[in-house]
Amino acid sequence: MGDALSFSLVALSALFFVVDPIGLAPIFLTMTAGDSREKRIATAKKACLIFVGVLTIFTIGGGLIFQLLGVSLAAFKIAGGILLMLTALDMLRSKQSDTRTSGEEIGEAAQKDDVAIVPLAMPLLAGPGSIATVMMLAARAQTPWMLIPVLLSVLIIAAATYYTLRAANVVDRWMGINGRAILERVMGLLLAAIAMQFVVDGIRDAYPEIFPKDEAAIVLPFEGHG
Repeated sequence: MGDALSFSLVALSALFFVVDPIGLAPIFLTMTAGDSREKRIATAKKACLIFVGVLTIFTIGGGLIFQLLGVSLAAFKIAGGILLMLTALDMLRSKQSDTRTSGEEIGEAAQKDDVAIVPLAMPLLAGPGSIATVMMLAARAQTPWMLIPVLLSVLIIAAATYYTLRAANVVDRWMGINGRAILERVMGLLLAAIAMQFVVDGIRDAYPEIFPKDEAAIVLPFEGHG
């Protein structure tokens, strides 16, 4: 029970840090400038539903994707950890991560009539970082039942993102530039620790004879006993 709770908390926090709903508020306002409140709400709802669908597919089918591509779990953990680390470093510098989208893409999106699918749903919400996160968390699941916390985390983050974007004006005014910067740096530090743990896990899985699991120096709550 304790392991399941710890795994659930890490899944929820890791996905929250990567998606960063609060940091998306000013970007959402830029992309939907000139839209009515009703259209903004519809855009946020559509993007969050697509986000749930995409991450659900990668959570359940991640193992099959590994097999089809011939990619080992250890290699994916290392690559995913490095990707999350790049995102974390950008958050620590209070900078929009280029692994999600660029300033040029945001500027172009502001000229589009519908930004719900691209770039809001993909890649801002269901981007490389969030996809890698759910796939690595699913790979850590000890049993199929352990996928439930990951899927629940996706739903919770989708709901949190929807209501944050729905109230983007209020969130942006309430947090302010300094408030968002402080929050992003704190979340970036925590995400960096999670990313490093994924890298450590990947190296340890790739070279078990050199780094046996019972001698791991870094142990986070989602570490299993297998």
